[in-house]
Amino acid sequence: MTMINQSLYEFMEKESKNITEDWFKTLEEDDVDSVYSVKDSDAIHKLMQQNTAYLITLNLIFTKPISEVQERIYSWINEIGNDRAHLQTPLHQMFREFVRTRDIYLSYINKFVEENSTEASKELADEWRKQVIKTLDFTIHHFIKKIDTNTTVQLEAQKEMINELSSPVILLQNNSALLPLVGDIDTARAKSILENTLAQCAEKGVDHLFLDLSGVVIIDTMVANEIFQLISALSIIGVQTTLSGIRPEIAQTAVQLGLSFEQINIKSTLAQALASN
Repeated sequence: MTMINQSLYEFMEKESKNITEDWFKTLEEDDVDSVYSVKDSDAIHKLMQQNTAYLITLNLIFTKPISEVQERIYSWINEIGNDRAHLQTPLHQMFREFVRTRDIYLSYINKFVEENSTEASKELADEWRKQVIKTLDFTIHHFIKKIDTNTTVQLEAQKEMINELSSPVILLQNNSALLPLVGDIDTARAKSILENTLAQCAEKGVDHLFLDLSGVVIIDTMVANEIFQLISALSIIGVQTTLSGIRPEIAQTAVQLGLSFEQINIKSTLAQALASN
């Protein structure tokens, strides 16, 4: 490490908070869901702390091996990438702020070069800029990858919760229960319904399940097959099923599939099904 690199490091360390303040003062964000639209003093302080913490890590490229710097960047990414406010912010907005931070950071390097023109040659200054840009590119790539991964996990968890809530097994009397299906059912939701229903029936000790399809408009062949598999699986665990609300197009799909209704108790409406219990 050269003395001029150490001097640059010390200069950038001293200016890190000023860089963050310059960044925040020029921040414009109209999206109320964005992490950058914060107005609360505590949230602003946290956001500025996060930015300064990254700058302090970035400063190390002038004095430390790049492998060590990258390890510290990974730690910063893991912390910020789990922050709910950042997870709710669109990726293009975060990319924009990385670029703005980079530009402000480089302007301070230019300031240092101007003040130390004798020791900081043009070639050395260009090398510093390249290091900064390369490190920012590394950060952006891995940060967005982390956010994308966490967002996908979050969406899958929300989807699973929605699927569970959209197929509730409602306990009635005498160990009977009702499963009213509503809305569009694709193959993924049909499989989720099968798994959730079996688990809920076993957990709640259900002997008789009323499965109502009157709120379902369209069912394709794969979904129809899944529903009949559900009925078969319920039979295996000792749960009798009464099917109601079958629309003509659903019945036609089932017939085309060669699915048998012989072992299934069917009623036209849910009211008829419940009355027969």
